[in-house]
Amino acid sequence: MSSSILENLLGRLKGKSATIGIVGLGYVGLPLMLRFNEVGYKVLGIDIDPGKTKALNEGRSYIEHISSGSIQSALKKGFLATTDFSKAKDADALIICVPTPLNPYREPDLSFVLNTVDALVPYLRKGQVMSLESTTYPGTTDEELQPRIEKAGFKVGGDFFLVFSPEREDPGNPDFNTRTIPKVCGGVTPDCLKAGVALYDQVIDRVVSVSSTRAAEMTKLLENIHRSVNIGLVNEMKIVADKMGIDIFEVIRAAATKPFGFTAYYPGPGVGGHCIPIDPFYLTWKARAYGVNTKFIELAGEINSSMPHYVIGKVAEALNERGKSIKNSKILILGIAYKKNVDDMRESPPVEVMELLADKGAVIQYSDPHVPVFPRMRKHHFELKSVAVTAQLLKSMDCVVLATDHDKFDFALIRENADLIVDTRGRYREPAPHIVRA
Repeated sequence: MSSSILENLLGRLKGKSATIGIVGLGYVGLPLMLRFNEVGYKVLGIDIDPGKTKALNEGRSYIEHISSGSIQSALKKGFLATTDFSKAKDADALIICVPTPLNPYREPDLSFVLNTVDALVPYLRKGQVMSLESTTYPGTTDEELQPRIEKAGFKVGGDFFLVFSPEREDPGNPDFNTRTIPKVCGGVTPDCLKAGVALYDQVIDRVVSVSSTRAAEMTKLLENIHRSVNIGLVNEMKIVADKMGIDIFEVIRAAATKPFGFTAYYPGPGVGGHCIPIDPFYLTWKARAYGVNTKFIELAGEINSSMPHYVIGKVAEALNERGKSIKNSKILILGIAYKKNVDDMRESPPVEVMELLADKGAVIQYSDPHVPVFPRMRKHHFELKSVAVTAQLLKSMDCVVLATDHDKFDFALIRENADLIVDTRGRYREPAPHIVRA
């Protein structure tokens, strides 16, 4: 019986007659929806935000690098967005793409994942495959999701299939997309893995199978911890180089000419996005349950999270040399997205810089061509709109902080008209008396 259930599911997935349910329509779920839709699957999108589902059903995108035209094309092919979780029963596959943040104590907050699964469980049926894509600690899929599904009367690996396949989206990266980024997949059982591979095989160029959901969960953490540790290293090197009067960006560019054994990472005002600032702490928390203290990983996290304070120190020092204090100074923040050329505000270090400056009494304005209005965020909010960067505006500012170096900025205009520039991204290669590296 169980083999016929699996074979039926595999047939529907491979024949593209299956309905795919994407739960969570953000930076991960929306591109995935478009990819499944593009190759011919019927796709159902589920999200708790009625604003998102309304926008999508009207053919409007709320993510800058995803066009409204692509949403309209998906609608013509049968895509539907809803807040109704009971529609999950119509899907053959359910892919969960919801946030996994940290709580105020830097501990994993699985509430989005668990609340989503609890909302889906009453509508699950035999012959479905569920894939969790949200980054989390090893053990989440088999310790948290599997018991919830089996409590509802299903046998995972028999009549219901469960996998973990971590998202690897890089918003705004023109070199890679959902189809071309290899997909790691691990199943609770071998049959679960077969279902997971069949799910992704039709839409991703390469699916990489691993032995378990825990191996897949650990793979995503290793990828992001690798980046966190190296960015922490180069941020610390930046501070040392600055004290020695050495340009760290010149050093990195020179080191990057070595054709082996070195990968260039660049410092900044911290690390942002939903992965690098958060994911390492999912592993450090879980490691403590095994009696392991992950000092190296935690140190990198501490260095990276301290960088906004380092920027504030450089701003204060630069203003002080001009006989000014942060309090009552007019400061323009250039770029508030977490990285260049995107509108993604998740865990954005420039926002923390803004908050720290505001707390010290600065009069803040910001300019970001990708973020016209400061969005509602879980942890931060400013009642501000992006201002146009003009010569007159620049001359009126006591300090301009280059926080995210979007290519749309006119860097020559900024250099020529700002009285003081604090450059956190190394955009200005030639030294000048009014440019301070941070």
